[in-house]
Amino acid sequence: MHNTNYETKVAVVIPCYKVSHHILGIIGSIGPEVQTIYVIDDCCPEKTGQMVLERNIDSRVKVLLHSANMGVGGAVMTGYQEAIKDQMTVIVKIDGDGQMDCSQIPKLVNPIKSGDADYTKGNRFYNLEKISAMPRVRLFGNACLSMMAKFSSGYWNLFDPTNGFTAIHADVAKLLPYKKISNRYFFETDILFRLNTLGAVVMDIPMDARYGDEVSNLKISRIFFEFLGKHIRNFVKRIFYNYYLRDMSLASIELPLGVLLFLFGTLFGLQHWYQSSISGQPTTAGTVMIVGLSLLMGLQLILAFLAYDIASIPKSTLHKNL
Repeated sequence: MHNTNYETKVAVVIPCYKVSHHILGIIGSIGPEVQTIYVIDDCCPEKTGQMVLERNIDSRVKVLLHSANMGVGGAVMTGYQEAIKDQMTVIVKIDGDGQMDCSQIPKLVNPIKSGDADYTKGNRFYNLEKISAMPRVRLFGNACLSMMAKFSSGYWNLFDPTNGFTAIHADVAKLLPYKKISNRYFFETDILFRLNTLGAVVMDIPMDARYGDEVSNLKISRIFFEFLGKHIRNFVKRIFYNYYLRDMSLASIELPLGVLLFLFGTLFGLQHWYQSSISGQPTTAGTVMIVGLSLLMGLQLILAFLAYDIASIPKSTLHKNL
């Protein structure tokens, strides 16, 4: 059968940039369930790839060198393509900074092997007792990014979108538009948007946050507004792809009609409030009713669309049908 261990070849992709102090320990902690380890040196100034070539003793390791820095997304895409070329079945991505517990790899891989998911990712927010280990600024930032990611990706059941501990079925990875996926820190969230347009099943895997002496290159305060703009772009694209280009449903009418009614009620109400404040004359009851009904109907239609969108999360695994 397809799901047996000896037929499932697991690969690990590790993008490397300024992680020379951690990389050998990470490689040493990867268990025998993994057949190949791809170390991608993303033009690292510490020459992590060269160090691994010289000091590594694990025969599973393949080092790939980038002549120019392509970002974490570009490095992972290089690893994905190499793993697909080597006919791997499941491709796990971990960071090279030591934050991820490699003993958790089977938890990510098993739902894909069993056919329950096409893509799995870690969720550090699942255990409320453990998230106290996460710095509060990062906790708040991740919560905001998670809410934005729900809108843009369509995976309303997921949290912690910037978690880089992921796994994907190679047959699904083949379908990704590699040249369009964001190369930098938006990579993890952008790939969720791409997976939704493919109809892939994505599953959160609970795991604890780990923080040691590593220094994260991701500063949420610096990328928040950049991410917001990209989330809005992906939301508009997803709605257009799923509700107008590929299929039409009642939700396709509810959203634009709800937005128009809500905007009309808001602008009409503000206009008459301003006129009333200038003239000193109270607004008529009819005007107030028009504004109130427009706002309520618009909001109700928007909420009806969101309810439909939440219920439309992909539920049938893609790789089973390929």
